[in-house]
Amino acid sequence: MFIYIKYMVSLRCKMIVKQELEKLDLHYLNVDLGTIEIKENITDSQTEQLRKNLKVYGLELLDDRRNIIIEKVKAVIIEMVHYSDELPHMNYSDYISEKLGYDYTYLANTFSEVKGTTIQQYIIINKIERVKELLMYGELNLTEISYKLHYSSVAHLSNQFKKVTGLTPTHFKNMKKKRLRNIEDL
Repeated sequence: MFIYIKYMVSLRCKMIVKQELEKLDLHYLNVDLGTIEIKENITDSQTEQLRKNLKVYGLELLDDRRNIIIEKVKAVIIEMVHYSDELPHMNYSDYISEKLGYDYTYLANTFSEVKGTTIQQYIIINKIERVKELLMYGELNLTEISYKLHYSSVAHLSNQFKKVTGLTPTHFKNMKKKRLRNIEDL
């Protein structure tokens, strides 16, 4: 039996979900990408108790098919952009479609209807967040970040960064340096 849950794809969230399943003596086969695969059938009272227990942590069980699909799309994008060492060398649309087993047009239309934004915009926002993380770490320069995240050029990354954040990547990085310097002066 599969249960769908809204949560970020992180080790902490997975640990919380596993912990709450164990409290209810539910045996899981897999906890991944917003889904829980449970060995046995789950009763309505167990489902409700799990719903309550997870809500304490800001996690939510999903019942609506469209919301489940949206959360799966978001989870694939988050995993792809934030947790993979390298982005796929194929169109994102093909990657997402293949990963979820749905026609991309269906996924894109459902995502847009429910979220009020496109999958492409969601990918861009996540890529820019990833750029911010990489700039904060300071281990890669802008050219390396551009290459790692499959931008066609540093200029393309910089334009997209400025469009989303209102800042250039260099200005963003300098702000970080100033914040660190100010903290050190305390």
